[in-house]
Amino acid sequence: MEKHSESFTALVLAGRRGASDEFADALTAADAAPHHALLDVGGVPMLLRVIRVLRDCPEISRIVVCIDDPSALDAVPDLAQWLADGSLECRTALDSPSRSVSDLLMNVTAGERALVVTADHALLTPEMVTHITRADSDGADLLVAVVTSDVIRARYPETKRTWLKFRDVWISGANLFAFLTPEAQRAAEFWLRAERFRKQPWKLVSAFGPGALLAFLFRRLDLDAAFERVSQTVGARVRAVRMPWAEAAIDVDRPADLVLVNRILAEHEGPAAKK
Repeated sequence: MEKHSESFTALVLAGRRGASDEFADALTAADAAPHHALLDVGGVPMLLRVIRVLRDCPEISRIVVCIDDPSALDAVPDLAQWLADGSLECRTALDSPSRSVSDLLMNVTAGERALVVTADHALLTPEMVTHITRADSDGADLLVAVVTSDVIRARYPETKRTWLKFRDVWISGANLFAFLTPEAQRAAEFWLRAERFRKQPWKLVSAFGPGALLAFLFRRLDLDAAFERVSQTVGARVRAVRMPWAEAAIDVDRPADLVLVNRILAEHEGPAAKK
């Protein structure tokens, strides 16, 4: 990857996350979908929604789906067609999202950056992709999309999120990452060590050392200072990009999310969007 390039390879993570996917399995069984990534959301398989958005983004030059069961994609005619014509690639997911990301980063075409998004990001829009891919990187190696609590609660006060709480703001992740330089690989390697704490914020912070944990517990760090600490720990410059859309933080992780996402899509799209 070379920093000057404007094009991105998009990696869509559609693999399982282990025991935490029990709830995804229940949703999938209820929907009779061949895979959680193909769960019906607003009348369209979740993964298909994400791929359609990425295909509409001029900054995306290549799309790779990483899934534990590649044959599941054959159930969706559009996905099967794109795989056949080469406009979509598929890789078998490794044993964790971070391993899959790290593997892709080692094989990205020279001159391209990488955008990572999850298959359950059913509310993804081209505007969200553009917001992070064209953000002022300010010398960063990795950009991490986040949404602040005030943005989310103003639109969807009923939604439950996993919050990271800082001195100046609470944030929720947006499952959207822009890897801009080869140094960003170090962040993927750190993610591999820390991802088991994804839903336990205090344990996640403890991976940065006792000083960072105490600062987090007493909320002594603001968001920018926290990302400076992250950068020092992982050996790569990491910066948060605030997303102005509450929808950027809403994925389909639990039944209540599915209800909310279906409601949002019905309000925004109507019946015509199911085609």
